[in-house]
Amino acid sequence: MVFVPGVTTSQVRGKLFAFEGQALCVGKDPVAVPVAEIDPMLDLFLGELDGVACFATRERRPEGTEPMPLRQLYGALPEEEFGVAGRALGLTAWDADHRHCGRCGAPTERSAVERLRACTSCGHGAYPRLSPAVIVLVERDGRCLLARNARTKMPFYSTLAGFVEVGETLEQCVAREIQEEAGIEVGDVRYFGSQPWPFTGSLMIGFTAHWAAGELVPEPTELLDAQWFAPDALPIVPPRLSIARELIDDFVRRRG
Repeated sequence: MVFVPGVTTSQVRGKLFAFEGQALCVGKDPVAVPVAEIDPMLDLFLGELDGVACFATRERRPEGTEPMPLRQLYGALPEEEFGVAGRALGLTAWDADHRHCGRCGAPTERSAVERLRACTSCGHGAYPRLSPAVIVLVERDGRCLLARNARTKMPFYSTLAGFVEVGETLEQCVAREIQEEAGIEVGDVRYFGSQPWPFTGSLMIGFTAHWAAGELVPEPTELLDAQWFAPDALPIVPPRLSIARELIDDFVRRRG
């Protein structure tokens, strides 16, 4: 059963965000999320967009659609629709990953009144969860620290980031991640903004900081390269999809 406030369990119609892995099923021309018949027993209610109910599924591909990686749809889908698609990606992953109880292994079922999968045996509940991560633009003498990630083949340089550990504040995480990955100490840590990042089930929390001590020593298992860049001499940077690019663009506006 799906949690849909004010909607009965009879068939309804709405926008259907259907996923195959991290690929969203969209129409070919123009790119569009289809309006389809909704199965309340399978489809997850997401909310409303412009008065139209939106749902998510991984159970079927709507007729006339093809899967396309969600990252590639940035700029092709309207901004608000892309945001709903990110929510759909995260919730369908949660729904698929918690079909069985993590405590006793028995099957789970969706709650009819809240966003929860409850164990049919021991009652343990699994709510959708996010993993908080910090992402930081560090400045030194009018230049910013950018690096190439060793774990991806992407050719661009970006800001440094890392997941928050248990018992750690966001500011402590910023200091630890920068020291571990780049070998330097930072200060003047200031909040910049945040962004849900559905591709890793994260909430990216952006900060700016200033170099305090030390020289760059990139951790080779994390970074292929790390350098200080002037605002008028930047390398290839991430696309506008990410908060990393927002941090870099803000640096260029302030220092360029």
